Amino acid sequence: SLTARVIYSRPQKNGRTIFGNEPPPKYVQQYGALWRLGSNEASEIEFFKPVSIKGQRISKGRYIIYCIPFQDKWVIVFNTNLFSWGLHPDTSKDIERIEIPVYESEKNIEFFTMVFQPSATGANLIMAWDNMQGALPISF
Repeated sequence: SLTARVIYSRPQKNGRTIFGNEPPPKYVQQYGALWRLGSNEASEIEFFKPVSIKGQRISKGRYIIYCIPFQDKWVIVFNTNLFSWGLHPDTSKDIERIEIPVYESEKNIEFFTMVFQPSATGANLIMAWDNMQGALPISF
């Protein structure tokens, strides 16, 4: 049975440098700044049953999912402020912030990608763009 789904837009690298310490246009995404994990409208994740992520229980339901990227970690945020265009999160509606490690991949990902991969305890939500990759471990 379906446990989770993610809905997002896939921006393209298009010769740009994605992550860095300075704001656009030098880098697409500045370290420490909010990132919608995609483009256009806010990215959404839906859980069809309760899950656990790094020991934090998340109820069944739909959430905006966004990120605060740093060079060595990403802070993944779940927020209940649905139906917002772009990323205008009401941080009072953040329900969880979960830190995940990120690493440089040998692959260079042209289109931002989020994909579920089975794991021993459920699934990992793999998030990758340019040469950076992280995994959100979802247990169910």
